[in-house]
Amino acid sequence: MLDEPTAVLTPQEVESLFEVMAELTDRGRSLVFITHKLEEAMAVADEITVLRDGKAVGTVDGDATTRQELARMMVGRDVLFESEPRTTTPGEPILDVSDLVVHDDRGLAQVRGVDLTVRRGEILGVAGVEGNGQRELVEAITGLRSADEGRVGFDGSDVTTASRRDRIEAGIAYVPEDRLVEGLVLDYDLVRNALLGNQTVEPFVSGGFVDWGAVRDHAESIVTEYDVNPDDADVRAESLSGGNQQKFLVGRELEHDPSLLVAAHPTRGVDIGSIEFIHGRLREMRDAGVGILLVSSKLDEIQQLSDRIAVLYEGEFVAVVDPNEVTEEDLGLLMAGQSITNEVTTAGDDETGGRATGSPADVPTERGDGR
Repeated sequence: MLDEPTAVLTPQEVESLFEVMAELTDRGRSLVFITHKLEEAMAVADEITVLRDGKAVGTVDGDATTRQELARMMVGRDVLFESEPRTTTPGEPILDVSDLVVHDDRGLAQVRGVDLTVRRGEILGVAGVEGNGQRELVEAITGLRSADEGRVGFDGSDVTTASRRDRIEAGIAYVPEDRLVEGLVLDYDLVRNALLGNQTVEPFVSGGFVDWGAVRDHAESIVTEYDVNPDDADVRAESLSGGNQQKFLVGRELEHDPSLLVAAHPTRGVDIGSIEFIHGRLREMRDAGVGILLVSSKLDEIQQLSDRIAVLYEGEFVAVVDPNEVTEEDLGLLMAGQSITNEVTTAGDDETGGRATGSPADVPTERGDGR
């Protein structure tokens, strides 16, 4: 039984895993493969059983089904896979990070001299195998971990030493990687969880007093708009499934009206219908001028949403590439620390076709769809 075994693998490693699985079935072994990724299920499964709300809604032949059919079974309606081309363009920088060095809890450098810029109305995607410095980078930007060297600039101000509270009030929202540790208080009901991050923000707090009516309205709005089940703001967060916990957390952070959103794995553990909805909200925020730093282990998510993709390997950005000009296989090579062919256009390439050094994540990229 394999439960989401590809979550931290490069595309090349996924292919190797699938080869091992094929060898096992050829030798008479039976496998149960659990995944949220439709393409993976279609690639390896003889039969695919779809679960929705804890019930099996049907079983189909892996060779005969389609993404559209599986998605319809998963959420009970048609799902839009393709997005409309954007009509807006990125503006001025909202986040400017330079020479950032961050150590982990063991005192080891996990971010090594990173430079990056996120502009208003832009999604900068960060791709990389988990454990290559993503967590430490995000925590230093959001104020959850101190930077050992370098500078974090936000909207023209130096916030390198600012507290998390100061950064929230300045307009930096954060969808954390681990919803159970950093995102929710499991013993709290959804009303109290809706207050988290809003403890000093009007209309939820005025004159030092919490307006619980406003907080309840906020919680109920999130539950309704993000299709959180059960649809009851009085239930404890611990009673929700992982996917519904994630939807509530994402809804709370996206509704903070931020200037910058740092989203770490925003669709982890949610169904494809919720993924479609969250992706749509992220695009709406981008088009409204919000800068978004997106960290995800899902390469299809990174490619679909990002205006630029910065690839992180062993704490350094090794390239910044145009999502329209790079394949998942190319990204997999970069994530493993290998180079890609010169035919692939990288946003950090110099005029000779070699990879540029210095500050690759600062380099803008022009896209064929007007981005």
